[in-house]
Amino acid sequence: MVRWSSWCVLLLIGLFTLPVQAAEHAAESRPILVLGDSLSAAYNIPRAQGWVHLLGARIAEMRSPRRVINASVSGATTADGLARLPKLLARDKPALVIIELGANDGLRGLPLNEIERNLQRMIVRSREAGARVLLLGIELPVNYGAQYRAGLQAIYARLAQRYRLSLVPFLLAKVASQPGLMQDDGLHPRAAGEPLVLDTVWPVLQPLLGQLPH
Repeated sequence: MVRWSSWCVLLLIGLFTLPVQAAEHAAESRPILVLGDSLSAAYNIPRAQGWVHLLGARIAEMRSPRRVINASVSGATTADGLARLPKLLARDKPALVIIELGANDGLRGLPLNEIERNLQRMIVRSREAGARVLLLGIELPVNYGAQYRAGLQAIYARLAQRYRLSLVPFLLAKVASQPGLMQDDGLHPRAAGEPLVLDTVWPVLQPLLGQLPH
């Protein structure tokens, strides 16, 4: 009959306990919050095919997984995001807030200084809550006028520089010029284009993941 010494028993318990502890630690890690509009809300396509869902699936397979919470709402403006953000920060306590807003403001021709002010307040409030911020820029169609389009683009670059944020200059950089990857409205990617949207975000996001607080 084999007799187990006490240290062998303790070793086996430890070996079985470590994976459980690792899983529990991952579950307790502060999540990533995506605050966006229809470009992040999988507009007119299955939600599981949107770039945010694809991001969540990719991060779930990593050594240190985190939940990705998609708080994006189609039609949302920067004012909408600013109004919703405090409750989201209090509820979810994210380690990272990805802000993708401004497209609907631009399509409505809202004042640029108002857009910048709202984005700035979201950045500040996220930081005050202990979250890092990733800013996703957006460009308007060419028929919105060169001056206004350039002014909107400049907002993202200016805020990224001022607050030393990581920035994706144009979320749809890999798909906007490819009609086959865009829906008929010319504004939203088809499901086939969503992996390319993630490919645009990932090189900027990935270096941040190892720097996030737990």
